[in-house]
Amino acid sequence: MVGLALTLVLLVFVVRLLQVQAVDASAYAAKAERNRYVVHTLAAQRGEITDRTGVALATSVDAYDITADPTLFTPEQLEIGDGPEQAAALLAPILGQDQAELARKLRPEDKKLRYVKLAGRQTPQVWKQIKDLRTALADKAETDKSTVNVLAGILAEPSSKRVYPNGDLAAGILGWVNAEGKGGGGIEQQLNGQLAGEDGKIRYAQSGGHQVPTVGSTETPAVPGSDIELTIDRDIQWAAQNAIAEQVKESKADRGYVIVQDTATGEILAMANSPGFDPNDLTTADATAMGNAAVQDAYEPGSTAKVMSMAAVLEENVATPATHVVVPNRLHRGDRLFKDDVEHPTWYLTLNGVLAKSSNIGTILATGQLGKNQAEANRVLYKYLRKFGIGSYTGLGFPGETKGILASPDTWSTSQQYTIPFGQGVSINAMQAASVYSTVANGGVRVEPTLVRGTQGPDGVFTPAPKPEKTRVVSEKTARTLARMLESVVDDREGTGTKARIPGYRVAGKTGTANRVDPATGKYRGYTSSFAGFAPADKPRVTVYCAIQNATEGSYFGGQICGPVYKKVMEFALKTLQVPPTGTPPAKLPVTFKP
Repeated sequence: MVGLALTLVLLVFVVRLLQVQAVDASAYAAKAERNRYVVHTLAAQRGEITDRTGVALATSVDAYDITADPTLFTPEQLEIGDGPEQAAALLAPILGQDQAELARKLRPEDKKLRYVKLAGRQTPQVWKQIKDLRTALADKAETDKSTVNVLAGILAEPSSKRVYPNGDLAAGILGWVNAEGKGGGGIEQQLNGQLAGEDGKIRYAQSGGHQVPTVGSTETPAVPGSDIELTIDRDIQWAAQNAIAEQVKESKADRGYVIVQDTATGEILAMANSPGFDPNDLTTADATAMGNAAVQDAYEPGSTAKVMSMAAVLEENVATPATHVVVPNRLHRGDRLFKDDVEHPTWYLTLNGVLAKSSNIGTILATGQLGKNQAEANRVLYKYLRKFGIGSYTGLGFPGETKGILASPDTWSTSQQYTIPFGQGVSINAMQAASVYSTVANGGVRVEPTLVRGTQGPDGVFTPAPKPEKTRVVSEKTARTLARMLESVVDDREGTGTKARIPGYRVAGKTGTANRVDPATGKYRGYTSSFAGFAPADKPRVTVYCAIQNATEGSYFGGQICGPVYKKVMEFALKTLQVPPTGTPPAKLPVTFKP
């Protein structure tokens, strides 16, 4: 009987063994496969953004995505909520997150879910805190059976965190990286595809929350992103940003911008905004300051636009710098009575004097000579405004850039026919304004502005950016004449831009003070104050443009508040670029004439 019973027992084991091997083998293997193997993304290293000298402006450091395997909580813990709740209570202060939200993630509706992301891009210090706490719990659980290691299923995946070593420097240009690891603004957004690279994948066996080293894994390596070299100079950017921030604060203005451009190459050496933001900590950022206002704000430029009107008058040969222009205190045109910024007796100005004293009336009279009638004069002026880039995108391709507003001349109102020549009734951005003066400085050739010098791929090969487009706007003769006239604005004792003088250098520039459209109400309120120019005037190298919106403390005239900013930034740029002082005396063109 004993032998028979033993035989029956052995027969049962054999049958069960056959069932496992022959019948249920595939099912068990599939179950093991589901429970054991996991697939994780290998984040690509994001490319750096540097200035023109290779100084890092945006880079990435090692970080970790904190994840969890909720199946490592026991069914009892999941049912009563102790495990997830205890784990959340321990993790919340370390991760700086809401405890209830963490507990919800650790208790997913899908009970078989083996991967939950708790927090992305955490520093190595944060992951070390969690590991140390997990180890301490595991050690205690070995000796104290009432202790449960509720952090056993808390894991980490290598990732990276975007950092900006210079804080808010050039933030408007750089932008930021969002929680998904994609560019959320600026160059980070515009060139996200090149910076991001390509993520890889790894598939490996996991047991108890740890990789099983004896079981093979498969890996598709990540491809790092390309590095982007910008045209800006970090030091010049710093000087521009400091200068505009100080003046915006002193003037209690809404905002301001400064652009520094190489007159010959079109490369932007600085593009500063105030107020700005720190892309390292967006929680404290003002949403209205997180863009790049220098290309996103559209506003009426005022008298800095008069240089384009003068360019048209000179190029069309209807006047010369010495042409006499009699300027009354009031001028009746259409249904309006026009005046200058200051009350004055009849002025007897040359065309050069009209620019030097920034006379609206004189500009209306001069541009009126562009055609046989006002409609024809409007069309001629419009042609030149377009050639200078007004009403068109700059070519930067920057996210959110505005092309401004320049209506067709056939639709100009009675008022616009006479205000557009002196910079009202037309809207531009700061980059367009700077480009106008760089065009004059560059002998009448407009060079499309650029922010990117080139890229360096993972293979280490540097690829220069495509050469910018060039357009002849006015003749070299007209450009040289305009430069001499712009010197009168700064050098002549009657000019409006004397605060922009730089000892040792000849300076060409123009002031602007325009009525400002309030973005909130759409009505005129306050002023746009500006100054634009280049130096050295006899051998131009650098253009600087400054604009300040709605100054409410002290003066609001462009020459008074933007002239000093121009001087500070231009002086710094000339020294940084080691531009030698001017070797010739300034041009002396007549401003007035005797009737």
